[in-house]
Amino acid sequence: MNEIKSAFSKYATFAGRASRKEYWIFYLASQILIVAPYSFLERLNVTEGNMTGIIGVFMLLLTLALIIPLISVQVRRLHDINKSGWYIFIVFIPIIGAIWLFILDITAGDMGENMYGPSPYANADMLNNADTA
Repeated sequence: MNEIKSAFSKYATFAGRASRKEYWIFYLASQILIVAPYSFLERLNVTEGNMTGIIGVFMLLLTLALIIPLISVQVRRLHDINKSGWYIFIVFIPIIGAIWLFILDITAGDMGENMYGPSPYANADMLNNADTA
């Protein structure tokens, strides 16, 4: 739950780093927020008739509300593995780009500080302090 709060508190913050856990929990939660209401309403057969426009507007607003935090957490995730946020655009390379971005998303982040900031991992801070002591 802290990961979701963290992602929303950094709504449009593209600087810094995001751990794998923060990224994947926020990604999963956002997908549930987008898909679940539509699936629920579809099961109730509310998606037919004049409710279709209302549901479409609701889904559009929900998607627009989540797109900026999704992009920002993706950029911070790329920063965690010491890659530029511009790598997000590799997704536009057909097939290979999505696979490459997925591999980058599951790659372990740098345990210590990198050029994008301090480590988001609590254990890394303890390791760094133990090394300097």
